Amino acid sequence: MAPSAANPSYPRRVFNAMPAPLKSRLRRLRVSLVPIVQCALAAGASWWIAVEIFDHPDPFFAPIAAVISLGLSLGQRWRRAAELVGGVAIGILVGDLFISLVGEGAWQIMVVVALAMLVAVFLDDGPLVPMQAASSAALVATLLPPGGVAGFHRAIDALIGGLVGILVGALLPVNPASRARRDAAGVLATVRDAARRLATGLRERDEELIAAALEAGRGTQAEINKMRSDMTGGREVTRISPLYWGSRMRLDRISATADPIDNAVRNFRIIARRSLGLTQRGVAVQPELIEIIDDLAGAFEVLRAMMMADPGEEPDQADAARVIRSIVRKARADLVTNSELSEAALLAEIRSLLVDLLMTAGLRRSSALATLRS
Repeated sequence: MAPSAANPSYPRRVFNAMPAPLKSRLRRLRVSLVPIVQCALAAGASWWIAVEIFDHPDPFFAPIAAVISLGLSLGQRWRRAAELVGGVAIGILVGDLFISLVGEGAWQIMVVVALAMLVAVFLDDGPLVPMQAASSAALVATLLPPGGVAGFHRAIDALIGGLVGILVGALLPVNPASRARRDAAGVLATVRDAARRLATGLRERDEELIAAALEAGRGTQAEINKMRSDMTGGREVTRISPLYWGSRMRLDRISATADPIDNAVRNFRIIARRSLGLTQRGVAVQPELIEIIDDLAGAFEVLRAMMMADPGEEPDQADAARVIRSIVRKARADLVTNSELSEAALLAEIRSLLVDLLMTAGLRRSSALATLRS
């Protein structure tokens, strides 16, 4: 019999019994395992190619370039590889020319690093090119003999490493949807818990609980930025890896949720801030509004589950939209007709957030607004 959620397998029970910090480290290791294998393979392969095929002695720039072009993040690998090779070439060129003319020394290192970075900044606005130019120039000025074909070989080694890194990333890719789904689900789970805390704080008129909900909402920006980066990187994987060409449409659908999720979190922060202000002024928010805020936690949860569901599994977009529509019916515009202006503003923000949630569930903005008006 296969293990169920109620009767987990022995490894799962062992994992669940571990301290939270250890579980967090193991999860981080699991997420990073494929990128680590990619970097290791690319480093070894690029060294072998440079030595055995191109007959370059000590091609240390090849594995360095391979690892940097892959990195532990998915986004912009083509650009990183090009920046890396460009930075190395600039550093080698400036270092070779300058050191061969004026010799080695402390002031020469200062000048050659500054010159390499000036040229790199002039040619490109990315952060990687100046850093690679500076480090390459410093290596030429301190450890490597300038002149001859060595400088040309080093530039070729960097190119080999960058190309091998991209090739390994294409042939042994990270699942392009997994990180994006997990990131989005993590953001939604954070706001789900904050919404529950906010509803409880409003019922109990507990300023500390409401303030904690507000801080939780404000603390999601790093998660949102990572979500956007992994969505962009995942789409890049579907372009360069034949194994995931068929995942482009799915990844496009996942990526389309980035703006609605971001906007929903921003609206939640406003709701929490208004709620805190009302509570601090001694205004009791009417129970119907508190119930809707509590229902928002359920909406965030069904969207989180939708994100983590595989194709064909439930809940899907239709299931999530159905849950959110049930909240829309409660949050009608005339709910606070006889209330003070601040409660009307709170309801308006809730309705705006519901539009974002409907869009996260796959509705177009026009359809989401029509649902709100109906």
